[in-house]
Amino acid sequence: MKHSCCQLIAGLLLIMPAFAGEPAPAPPAANPLSFVLSGQEYRFDTGVLRGTLRPEGKSLGLRPVLEGAAGLPVAGPYGFFSLYRLLTGDARFGTAAWDWASVATLLGSGAVAVQWTADQDHPLDMTAAYRWTAPNVLDVRVTVKPRKDLRGFELFLASYFDGFPASFAYVQQNPQAGGVGAAPAAGDAKPGFMEARKEAGYWLAFPRDNEAVRIIADGRWQRPPNPVDWKVMPRLAAPLALRRDAKSGLTAVLMAPPDDCFAISMPFGEENHRSVYLSLFGRDIKSGESASARARLFIGRGITDQQAVDLYRAFAQEPRPER
Repeated sequence: MKHSCCQLIAGLLLIMPAFAGEPAPAPPAANPLSFVLSGQEYRFDTGVLRGTLRPEGKSLGLRPVLEGAAGLPVAGPYGFFSLYRLLTGDARFGTAAWDWASVATLLGSGAVAVQWTADQDHPLDMTAAYRWTAPNVLDVRVTVKPRKDLRGFELFLASYFDGFPASFAYVQQNPQAGGVGAAPAAGDAKPGFMEARKEAGYWLAFPRDNEAVRIIADGRWQRPPNPVDWKVMPRLAAPLALRRDAKSGLTAVLMAPPDDCFAISMPFGEENHRSVYLSLFGRDIKSGESASARARLFIGRGITDQQAVDLYRAFAQEPRPER
């Protein structure tokens, strides 16, 4: 099935309410998809979602984020697309990128570029560019340039939700396809969305391939603070995840190109973090080399599994931005 990304997004937006609620929190931009500087923060009101990037000037993602005319909160305490852990096979750099000082710049396109500069705890320079590509579609592109060789570098990109108690990853063979506790018949297994249920484990990691499994288990996740024992789950069919909120009808679709994302991790759906994590890069990066990875978040109402897959296919066909 071939669709352009714009056609898919436009079609899905037809089932979403127009925003006609409270006044915008900052003077409106000429382009409704632009961020607007307000003190140390960057405000946005796309007509579907409104809120703040870099609350109080902190190195965080988007928080709060409100949806629709009623201003329904959809982002959790640490927000959407927050750059979290920085890991290699040999070290963890700081506690989280949100504790690492950064500066931000509003670009002429309406996007915001956030820059972190190497210091004694972080041997790399890093930039994250946030932009709205549709009223309910947020893109981030992260570029790193290390000042020493990094072995198996991983950027753990975190998104936390308010509500959205059901969480899913798109796997090659879904053991839930035949119902709870049932396995698909031989030859019948197809890609599908596997729900992160408590009986499967507490912290669940869905790897891209065997190399991703090796990276997850190389000891990086045992370093303090807050070590995690990941339960390795079925292989991904694509770096694509959902969180759903049956009460509001909202679905969050998170995605990344397969070359950029080697694993998707999450707790079981109703666990109080309500989080989805994209493990970006997952490869050696030499000193002075520049490397980039990107990800997308789509929020809409009544999105089916097939529509989520179609959105991913359109995203995967987009030309890769120049490094």
